[in-house]
Amino acid sequence: MKGDLEIRARGNDWRSEIEFVIKKSIDGKRYVAEPIMMKEVEPNMAIPYKSILSIGIEEAQVLMDDLWHCGLRPSEGSGSAGALAATQRHLDDMRELVFKFDTRKKG
Repeated sequence: MKGDLEIRARGNDWRSEIEFVIKKSIDGKRYVAEPIMMKEVEPNMAIPYKSILSIGIEEAQVLMDDLWHCGLRPSEGSGSAGALAATQRHLDDMRELVFKFDTRKKG
């Protein structure tokens, strides 16, 4: 069911943490996730890959946007599309200035 799962994040400035809330609606009923419990394992025990949550692309995008609003940015990469667009506009402005005031004779 599209849009029935909601994962939201917000910054907690008092504790320098990001808080998460997970909500889901099924057949008109609302549910909220409980805190995740950690389980101790033996030091030499193989830890199986066991997903605790699977979300859709739309929900992941909302979560990504929330984390961005909390001030988190990718630790690697070439930056956001918005920053790249702003740089491109700046370069276009600089080109316009250079060509407008170019006093060399064109032959």
